[in-house]
Amino acid sequence: MPSVFVQGRPVASYPPLAPEAGRGSVRRITETGEGVLHRPCRDVTEFGPDLAALIDDMFLTMYVAEGAGLAANQVGVGLRLFVYDCPDDEGVRHVGHLVNPVLEPLDPAHRRLLDEGEGCLSVPGAVMDVPRPDRALVRGLDRDGEPLLIEGTGYFARCLAHETDHVNGHVYLDRLSRRDRKDALRQVADRRDEVFARRAARQRTLTA
Repeated sequence: MPSVFVQGRPVASYPPLAPEAGRGSVRRITETGEGVLHRPCRDVTEFGPDLAALIDDMFLTMYVAEGAGLAANQVGVGLRLFVYDCPDDEGVRHVGHLVNPVLEPLDPAHRRLLDEGEGCLSVPGAVMDVPRPDRALVRGLDRDGEPLLIEGTGYFARCLAHETDHVNGHVYLDRLSRRDRKDALRQVADRRDEVFARRAARQRTLTA
């Protein structure tokens, strides 16, 4: 089995960072509580250099923050778009972007819920168990407007569902009980400074 899939297609080899990151600039990551994270994003209707540049910036910003995925509203842009560089449970790496993603409903008979730890770059420092299906199927477009269908299992399925939640105006805290949400926000209070220091150090390394 190939070890890397780019835009859902197998490739023989791939660099440690997606080439888009080399063209990008680092953007500020929004945090839970900011309005752009809590309302549904608009469909992308214009495909061209501005969209490509946003995708480049999102890849670099994701790598600086050591994330597996990043949605456009996490850099303050209310468009239905996310990027990802994420392994599945078999260690296969998945890299790509999805424009106007829609999560396909799955027959409950062909999926199971996994209750595993989940973090979010917009909830810095917190990790909480969130139930997600072990399989995800997401339809969308690429940066040129060509149709895409991306399938993920295990951790990559979690990533696809998490990022699609973002473009629909939800953060994973919305899926938690009130008590667990308070616990997550306590973790943020305790660890946020450490997370930001690590991001700053990594930005210096990646952009030197």
